[in-house]
Amino acid sequence: MKTIADLADIEAFERVPLQERDLPRNNYESIRAVAADLPDHPALHFVFDAAAYERPFSYTYSDLVGSITRTANMLNGLGLGQDEVVSIVLPNLPQTYFAFLGGEAAGIANPINPLLEPETMAEIMNAAGTRVLVTLAPFPGVDIWEKVESILNRVPSLETVLHVDPGPFVIGFEEGAVGPARPANAQASVLDFDGTAAGYPDDKLSSGRDIRPDEIASYFHTGGTTGTPKLAQHTHFNEVYDAWAAAQNIAPGLDTVMFCGLPLFHVNGVTVTGLLPWGRGSTVVLGTPQGYRNTGVIQNFWKMVEHYRINFFSGVPTVYGSLLDVPLEDSDVGSLEFALCGAAPMPAEVFREFERRTGVRILEGYGLTEGACVSSMNPAHGERRVGSIGLRLPYEEMRTAVLDGDGNFEHFCEPEEIGALIVRGPNVFPGYKEEVHNLAAFVETGDGRWLNTGDLGRQDVDGYFWLTGRKKEIIIRGGHNIDPKLIEDPLHRHEAVALVAAVGRPDARLGEVPVAYVQLAQGATATEDELLSYARDTIGERAAVPKAVRVVDRIPVTDVGKIFKPRLVWGELEDAYGRELVDIDGVHEARVEAVPDKSYGTLVRVSVKADPGYNKEVVKEEIVGVLGRYAAAYELDLE
Repeated sequence: MKTIADLADIEAFERVPLQERDLPRNNYESIRAVAADLPDHPALHFVFDAAAYERPFSYTYSDLVGSITRTANMLNGLGLGQDEVVSIVLPNLPQTYFAFLGGEAAGIANPINPLLEPETMAEIMNAAGTRVLVTLAPFPGVDIWEKVESILNRVPSLETVLHVDPGPFVIGFEEGAVGPARPANAQASVLDFDGTAAGYPDDKLSSGRDIRPDEIASYFHTGGTTGTPKLAQHTHFNEVYDAWAAAQNIAPGLDTVMFCGLPLFHVNGVTVTGLLPWGRGSTVVLGTPQGYRNTGVIQNFWKMVEHYRINFFSGVPTVYGSLLDVPLEDSDVGSLEFALCGAAPMPAEVFREFERRTGVRILEGYGLTEGACVSSMNPAHGERRVGSIGLRLPYEEMRTAVLDGDGNFEHFCEPEEIGALIVRGPNVFPGYKEEVHNLAAFVETGDGRWLNTGDLGRQDVDGYFWLTGRKKEIIIRGGHNIDPKLIEDPLHRHEAVALVAAVGRPDARLGEVPVAYVQLAQGATATEDELLSYARDTIGERAAVPKAVRVVDRIPVTDVGKIFKPRLVWGELEDAYGRELVDIDGVHEARVEAVPDKSYGTLVRVSVKADPGYNKEVVKEEIVGVLGRYAAAYELDLE
């Protein structure tokens, strides 16, 4: 096909109806079709130890589809039905792919972040109704099994645990060095994943299941870690379409090699560096169980690029910043064609310096779990507009719209007009598993239902989209709405700044005032007063000038590299409430903790010890009067 260079190419491509494109009905069918044509072609190289990157564990397409098939048959043999759930708590391993894709072929796959606390894992599994769990066997230096073991009896639906032993991937590791997992008093049976799967056929699905495109394939956890978990449901066609449509842009081929360093519990890792290349006969290099979190991956990245002749990789801004600290030396990285970036805005200086040093073009894109992964991308073979999230995917609709205060549709935006970013199309999920989460997820426009992404943006006259902020991150100072980007973008231009995050600090008079957190570039120095003065000089909107600039060693990020602003907001709440409490007569000691809450969003827990001799009711009345001036909900424990 003609490569996509602009919106006109997308519209021309869409003149052939999607139903005539003859897409596979599910991921299993997609990979099986490629394996039938290319059984001996390399599908996966797994690098367990980044320092030993030249010694991978390799799988052909025949190996890949066989392992997926065996896994699906094992799960069916253990009683998993097509509407039942297998949860996966694993680092990045070949078995993580097998469990996810085999789980979709047998039932519903539910990948879970292994870094979560046990209580949160249990909440997710209970919300999903997990029947089978695939997790890591006990292994030195890794606490996944210990966390899982502590909650096995807190998931009533759980019947079978399959544990994956990573020992065979460790060079020099003796078989049997770690004993099998035998939890005491566990209600679920515990089996070895690889040993059990070996007893099942690998040539076809023994269940004879006809996997329909509209059936639910997976549950991905998103949006917070307490209360009722939000499980985004993907249909089989959501995932097939999204990988296929994104591939129309970057057009990988049989000789293409893609590197996966993002976690496989996240849609980007699964889709962009898994389903996308495997639908086109390309090869994936899976870089260690920890991915980019493994410092060895970053330190040896350029050597791996040269060794495997890697063409594409996907990362988040923090990954690119870390790679800038690793000299290329004499590594030949000429095979690299593009680097893909999403999840968060790329600081302009990181963007420019990375491209200057490596010669590699960065393609910024946009997506979300509720849209299967990718919704837009700068064209690989057309004009790339730095700072833009690119053009929409073929057959997907993306618009900006003005919504009222209750989130109801008013009208679509004109070009360059900022509004809520909304999407609909074959990649948009049918909804969250719990109906309560769907109440604000969609927008009715009069001609159908659209997904409200929660992001703010604009579309230029050529069809490129630009994010301008996230509605729920808007700082409201005395009724004045402040987009955090008004603060972050100017500060990003300071030569000493690596990362910036602007959040609202609670203020008794104004509601909120902006503050900016800054992480300095490696080796750089700058004082908070210097940066605040710079902000005053460079931020064009007076109300947006931060009340304070806080230089921190590291801005908190999620496990996939997004800046985690709630942690900063909670810190500001704790500090503001704490400062108020110490000034109240009769308060001997105060402890403040801001936590996420399913009813209030954020709840501030206030524990106070009164001075002896003070009337507790008087102290309580004073506390209530002071804290009542703030908007955040709180609960008070007064001793």
